[in-house]
Amino acid sequence: MKCPKTIELFDLSHSVAGKYLEKTVYPFEILPSIKNIILEVGATLDPEKFNKVGQDVWIAKDAVVAPTANINGPCIIGSKTEVRHCAFIRGNALIGEGCVVGNSTELKNVILFDSVQVPHYNYIGDSVLGFKSHMGAGSITSNVKSDKTLVVIKSDEKIETNLKKVGAFLGDFVEVGCGSILNPGTIIGRESSVYPLSSVRGCVPEKSIYKKQGEIAKRI
Repeated sequence: MKCPKTIELFDLSHSVAGKYLEKTVYPFEILPSIKNIILEVGATLDPEKFNKVGQDVWIAKDAVVAPTANINGPCIIGSKTEVRHCAFIRGNALIGEGCVVGNSTELKNVILFDSVQVPHYNYIGDSVLGFKSHMGAGSITSNVKSDKTLVVIKSDEKIETNLKKVGAFLGDFVEVGCGSILNPGTIIGRESSVYPLSSVRGCVPEKSIYKKQGEIAKRI
């Protein structure tokens, strides 16, 4: 299959990063810019709706953040988002509205569209998660190859990212089963789901069910 492009993965109206993402062909292109996007957007946020705390951290006043959460900037946490006990936000995290960042979940250099759920023991690094996508308990993005070479996205063609750290890109409404690993450069099309305990590599078409490597069924 062809590698899904940014516009095929996301409804860009569901993230304040939409106007930046629409300038990309593939979503991995946004990764080096996430920090600067957060700083630019943060400077425009309404102080009636957001508190600025710490170093370049903006938190919506109606967000719920556990006192045990560790949040490093730059970071934006959107309206009505919940950040739970012992969540670790390492920085460069743009978190949309109505999201759940769960117990012991770690985020680093990410964009979470509105209504994303990463609720239980997830690691999300150098990744973009689309509207209403969900990572099951213990599922993670692997963002560095074991040989530390630059990440190449493999589909019908090989797409050079020229980046050492590239996680995963989930289209809108994607469901990832518990305990799954999304290997570096994984792209999952809109409305697809991944079986629990899967190891996913490359591109998964939209409206599909990923059962295992080489076995992908079309959703009826």
